[in-house]
Amino acid sequence: MSDRASLERRLTGGLALVGALGALLLLLFIAIEYGLTLHVLADRHELPTVVHELTEHVVIPILVLIVPMTLAARWVIRASLRPLERRAHEIDEASAQERGFRVDVTSLPSEVLPFADAVNSLLDRIDDATREQEAFAADVAHELRTPLSVLALEIDRLDHPAAERLRDDVGRMRRLIDQLMILAQLDIDVPQADDAPVDLVSVAEDVASLMAPIAIKQKRNVAVDVMENATVNGRREAIVAAVRNLVENALRVTPESGTVTIVVGPGRAISVRDEGPGLAEEALEILRKRHLRAENASSRGAGLGLAIVSRIAAAHHARLLTLPAEKTLRIAFG
Repeated sequence: MSDRASLERRLTGGLALVGALGALLLLLFIAIEYGLTLHVLADRHELPTVVHELTEHVVIPILVLIVPMTLAARWVIRASLRPLERRAHEIDEASAQERGFRVDVTSLPSEVLPFADAVNSLLDRIDDATREQEAFAADVAHELRTPLSVLALEIDRLDHPAAERLRDDVGRMRRLIDQLMILAQLDIDVPQADDAPVDLVSVAEDVASLMAPIAIKQKRNVAVDVMENATVNGRREAIVAAVRNLVENALRVTPESGTVTIVVGPGRAISVRDEGPGLAEEALEILRKRHLRAENASSRGAGLGLAIVSRIAAAHHARLLTLPAEKTLRIAFG
């Protein structure tokens, strides 16, 4: 931090300057009081005596007083600024996904309260705008489900070579709507009140059953490997959606006749192992952002898969990890 931006250094420097000016004024007052003129100071015989007297009775006492006062002033300044440091640390440590975070003003100096109140007011407005945007996205996604269902029924009645392709396109659109619904729901209401025990083995088996027809159609296999039974607290439908997204991504990178394995354990974790090239940590950090895809991902998707998985993991106080050597993506619950 530069000297210009350091409040502590500015206060310390200001106090040092005040002390130095006070010492000079004191010396001037003493000189006037004792009649120390330039004539006296120019006298070689009188000067040593004057210097000795000033040093013994003025300069040394001033130094003895200034040094502890400077140290005490520095301690007082640091103690006064410590609440600001604690609040800054709390803000820095606040999760990017955390809603409702506000700066605690209880221990802040009164001079800083207007600034802290302004920051909290800004956070209120940001939260309100974000909620409105997410609620709008959820409403739009919900309203699109009905016409898509009707469209799917109409396509089922068609006897045309293009019907299968249209059916797949509508299926992808419905899948995208479901993803948007999950993402909006998690953003609006982080799982708390609706949390319940979730059996990860049951989740793995359900996802495997759900994805088996898709895997067979793509000439691939889906398997379940239970290393350890595990139960976590959360929303079952959200965890199922996360694992399903991981399996969908794994099917894309797994070659024909390959196997995608849903692994439960070790510990409170559920993983998806594929037969692709593996995903590096740097690539995972990029793909956590919405609308970004891996190089081998399908260009017909919306790039929401790993963003949704990462958001679901964060909402359940879990971490999305990649194990490139094992070609595995893992959701590790705390």
